[in-house]
Amino acid sequence: QVQLVESGGGLVQPGGSLRLSCAASGSIFSINARGWYRQAPGKQRELVAAITSGGRTNYADSVKGRFTISRDIGKSTVYLQLNSLKAEDTAVYYCNAGYYYSDYVPRYWGQGTQVTVSS
Repeated sequence: QVQLVESGGGLVQPGGSLRLSCAASGSIFSINARGWYRQAPGKQRELVAAITSGGRTNYADSVKGRFTISRDIGKSTVYLQLNSLKAEDTAVYYCNAGYYYSDYVPRYWGQGTQVTVSS
């Protein structure tokens, strides 16, 4: 089992920035990738970004150039830097951990953190 704890959500104005953090504990040796999903009201959950144990990253087209996923291996923590935020980025953001082969497949989920972009 892998436990994930997110932090860093909140209310921000359009054009602003936030940094989300996700600390992992437990059997983290069993996974080879970490990621972030989000779910906006009335919409399906969607992949935002993922990073493999080798440092390979991929992003949803809607966030490329604005969001950056990174990791601190020593702290087993993954970050999501959100810049140039838009109202449509408003969602609950979920940290996850899983496997990456041809695609990212999340296996464990955090509880979610709310990001609201509004003036």
